[in-house]
Amino acid sequence: MAVEAIRDFAQRVIGNVERVILGKHEEVRLALVALLCEGHLLVEDVPGVGKTMLSRALAKSLGCSFGRIQFTPDLLPSDIIGVTIFNQRSGEFEFRPGPIFNQIVLADEINRATPKTQSALLECMDERQVSVDGLPRPLLRPFLVMATQNPIEYEGTFPLPEAQLDRFFLRLRLGYPSAEAEKEMLQKQQLHHPIEDLEQVVTADEVMAMQARVREIHVEDSLREYIVRVVRQTRESASVYLGASPRGSIAMSRAAQALAAIEGREYVVPDDIKAIAVPAISHRIISRANGTRGDATSDILRNILDEVPVPA
Repeated sequence: MAVEAIRDFAQRVIGNVERVILGKHEEVRLALVALLCEGHLLVEDVPGVGKTMLSRALAKSLGCSFGRIQFTPDLLPSDIIGVTIFNQRSGEFEFRPGPIFNQIVLADEINRATPKTQSALLECMDERQVSVDGLPRPLLRPFLVMATQNPIEYEGTFPLPEAQLDRFFLRLRLGYPSAEAEKEMLQKQQLHHPIEDLEQVVTADEVMAMQARVREIHVEDSLREYIVRVVRQTRESASVYLGASPRGSIAMSRAAQALAAIEGREYVVPDDIKAIAVPAISHRIISRANGTRGDATSDILRNILDEVPVPA
């Protein structure tokens, strides 16, 4: 398969999603990068900027099944993965799958659930399966968990543990739309929401074929060394309390491959790595100054990218 097929695929999906998510081309492209790399997405932003619409538009564009889980303090693990019940007619136990058995899953306000419930996603996200009553049950492919959380409101929330954060391939923020985009939004939604008219533009089989093709994009040894130097610097920096894990190195390399493919290239260039570094790494490190992530760790990472020499 020629790399131009991935570029055409990306243009169709991004163009379709942008009929609903206006003025956020880079953010939509990053969401597609996570999908092409078989990763998961953490979207941190204030309410009302389109986080839920992004997941729904992506599912409709791909023709994938969509499931939404509203995380609350009383949510149980069985509400996510499902439960086994006894059927009195058949006299047998039957498994009733939960919403995680969809291809695109929205974990809305994920930090409002207890740590016990949050941990129900660990196996799903990492191994693409659910273990119930000792039996592994494979999840559908393609599979993407898109989790949202409000970075401002902390009342009644439970911070995501390191193991959970490290399983998110990318973290991004949508931000407020521009004045022009907001004006266009008002016009388009005057009579009905554009999501109602959104049609499927690719198939799930195409998605999986593109995921396999992205892995074949060439990465020079010098660029692998560059990725390792950047990640190791997060572990050695005086500004960082906890550095990025090897999973972060893998995420940078894979995401750079996807960006190159979307641009129609068979090879990764340093700019691909620099463009993906903050979304792929910033949520995996903790600032020593105030023990937080977010803007602080993004700034630390940008400083590291300025300091580490780029391969010729």
